[in-house]
Amino acid sequence: MKIVCVCIGKTTDEYLKKGISIYENRIKNYLSFESITLPEIKKPAGMTINQQTILESRAFLNVISGNDLVVLLDEHGKEYTSVEFSGFLQKQFLLSLKRMVFIIGGPYGFSDEMYARTNEKVSLSQLTFSHQMVRLFFLEQIYRAMTILKNEPYHH
Repeated sequence: MKIVCVCIGKTTDEYLKKGISIYENRIKNYLSFESITLPEIKKPAGMTINQQTILESRAFLNVISGNDLVVLLDEHGKEYTSVEFSGFLQKQFLLSLKRMVFIIGGPYGFSDEMYARTNEKVSLSQLTFSHQMVRLFFLEQIYRAMTILKNEPYHH
């Protein structure tokens, strides 16, 4: 199974870019992985937050196929410990799907259309992080999950 991480907008801070690159490379030692960054939606005067989330969600839907398992990183999603998250991934691997697509939304979340296409929702924390930081934290958790599944010493 290939894991795809799709997000909106570029990461601008160099320290985050470096960390993201480190974990993307580490993940690729364990599984097929792809990161897709969609262009940020330019919000013209008068555009509502709802309109923005609809445009962002349509951009996400354009990179998802009908057979993909879609997981939103969402504040209302299920929270896992790192060990539980590795178990969640392992269960998905057993389904023999081609792709599991994790979606990191913009600052205002997702539209109803995106929620309707979602198979699972996962929350990284009850705390709020910038969506740029979420990318790094999420990739670290994917890497951690893989080391847990391989019984490697990264996770104590």
